Amino acid sequence: MRNGRDSRWIASTGGRQVDGAAGRAARLTRRTLLGTGGAVVAALSLGNAGSAFAAPTNSGTSRGEVPFGPVTVADPGSGAAYARAVRLSELGPGGSRTLLATFQQFDSGNPGGFPIFRSDDGGRTWLQRGNVPDNGEPGRIWLQPFLYELPRAFAGLPKGAVLCAGNSLDSSSTRIVLYASVDRGLTWQYLSTVAEGGPPRAENGYTPVWEPFLLLHRDRLVCYYSDQRDPSYGQKLAHQTSTDLRHWGPVVDDAVGAEYSQRPGMTTVAQVHRSLWIMTYEFGVSDTYYPVRYKLARDPESFGPSPAQELIDQDGYAPSAAPTVAWSDSGGPQGTIVVSANSDQDFFVNRALGDPDKWTRLSSAMPRGYSRFAIPLAGPGSWRQPGLVFVVTGAPYDEQAPIQAGVIQLD
Repeated sequence: MRNGRDSRWIASTGGRQVDGAAGRAARLTRRTLLGTGGAVVAALSLGNAGSAFAAPTNSGTSRGEVPFGPVTVADPGSGAAYARAVRLSELGPGGSRTLLATFQQFDSGNPGGFPIFRSDDGGRTWLQRGNVPDNGEPGRIWLQPFLYELPRAFAGLPKGAVLCAGNSLDSSSTRIVLYASVDRGLTWQYLSTVAEGGPPRAENGYTPVWEPFLLLHRDRLVCYYSDQRDPSYGQKLAHQTSTDLRHWGPVVDDAVGAEYSQRPGMTTVAQVHRSLWIMTYEFGVSDTYYPVRYKLARDPESFGPSPAQELIDQDGYAPSAAPTVAWSDSGGPQGTIVVSANSDQDFFVNRALGDPDKWTRLSSAMPRGYSRFAIPLAGPGSWRQPGLVFVVTGAPYDEQAPIQAGVIQLD
């Protein structure tokens, strides 16, 4: 890669106006999920009727990695969203066909925590195998899970240990907590609380924390999250790091608004080159509109100084709300950045290291969803052949749908 090419987007001042595109984009808000805080408090008083989930759907027994789906991971009823998955590594050749998946269930009488579902056939069939935490902690609401497999031994945990971060709520506090499993998701051990905030109210002037995302970088685990505790900003994006998974360093800012009322939220991060990283997030410019923004940086712990770019496709359309990002090494010599947004069933792809003029649409059989999540798969071969991407999703904002999974192909 030519250094001059990627540095252009890092140093760009960005800042294009997208008012016309914004008018065409879906106008969605996290408040339809969280209400003005009262919905969260009301949900905390719901009874605990026990775990509710449907038997997984069997869509076939083919073991080849080809596009399929959507298939049902679980159908627990209303409030299921924010699906996350991790593909477990294997020592043997051919890659792993084992995936773990989880989700939040906002308003149901469940035992608390995050159910852990497992597939050993590449995502076609699923069974519940665990829960984070093991006892569920009835009486608390658990939102915004994230699963991460350690790519190497770290902080006393072996390579392949699985981490789960999430937001554990009651009526007076929000806590980003971290758990670990060394038996592929069957049992879980509490490690630490990364950050603690005030009542779960997604409104400026309150002090909760939201939406963790994990990344092991060099000798530190990075936990990114949305932070309303800084009195200078209604909400900002920040991270903290740990070398032992028990103690966490100072808060470092990753994205802030120029005005107090603006609300960047929902960090996800992907590496797109050995010396280039992308961070996507929603940028709340009003109560009803959260256009997708992204930053590029040479270090995933140094997004703060990087300029924000607006994701606009080649038709001038701006996707909105709950974005996630992944990177596939297929689709061209610079790979393919894959972005999902709550506003669209299509994905948005970029094969030019985040060049703001190179975003195009990718049609998908996978339904749109609140923070739909993608995992690029190894294969089918080199960058000359389009690759495959595993997708897991739940309902969009203020809708009801099962948790579903499938595999799409990059055109």
